[in-house]
Amino acid sequence: MSTIIEKIEEARQFLVSQACDAPEFGLILGSGLGELAEEIENAVVIPYENIPNWGKSTVAGHAGQLVYGDLGGHKVLALQGRFHFYEGNPMELVTFPVRVMKALGCKGLIVTNAAGGIGFGPGTLMAISDHINMTGQNPLIGANLDDFGPRFPDMSDAYTAEYRAIAHKVAEKIGIKLDEGVYLGVSGPCYETPAEIRAFQTLGADAVGMSTVPEVIVAAHSGLKVLGISAITNHAAGFQSSLNHEEVVAVTQQIKEDFNTCQISFGRTII
Repeated sequence: MSTIIEKIEEARQFLVSQACDAPEFGLILGSGLGELAEEIENAVVIPYENIPNWGKSTVAGHAGQLVYGDLGGHKVLALQGRFHFYEGNPMELVTFPVRVMKALGCKGLIVTNAAGGIGFGPGTLMAISDHINMTGQNPLIGANLDDFGPRFPDMSDAYTAEYRAIAHKVAEKIGIKLDEGVYLGVSGPCYETPAEIRAFQTLGADAVGMSTVPEVIVAAHSGLKVLGISAITNHAAGFQSSLNHEEVVAVTQQIKEDFNTCQISFGRTII
């Protein structure tokens, strides 16, 4: 049986063979946000099922393909769709793309998600300043990957303050409102109860979702700088009468223009 390091290397070699050999930045695009990848020029598009040891995205709004090329004058590797723990994937698979991005030479990561608003309402773009891990899991449990990072990584600046500062300046310059707050990650797939949301609000959460946290933990362990952006697509439970994934995708479509403009501008400035 192959080790995780061997699996990462196999995937890296395959992507290099497909001319995806020098990304500067990784992009993980959440529910309904994958259209940013269509802005990538000189694109190499690879379905997930073609990549060794890669997972499969099964959620509506996730295209399930990797796109490599030029965005804002820089080489990027974008994932149109991510892998979730609630789909039955082990944490090793959920975070595998981040490991491969690092192995390919990425220096930074933009990670996005659709989230429920606790401190903000639908239509808000929120720069993630920190997270609260309520998934009940940690992707670093098990043997440490010494080639990537230390046994006990520091999470104090997991969401790179320098990147957030640049993001706010860019958003102000192009006339788009960008808020900032704390993202709380849960395992899903059920939406939270109103009582849980009240508890999360007490803990200091501004948004809640079912992704991002595992990927950012691995990014921090790997020494990647991170910019996290949540597209607030609905009020969390207790703030509106009912919740459904169709609403999440629909609201994301409404704000995707601002989101894509921000992403492209961030990429040009941050990288």
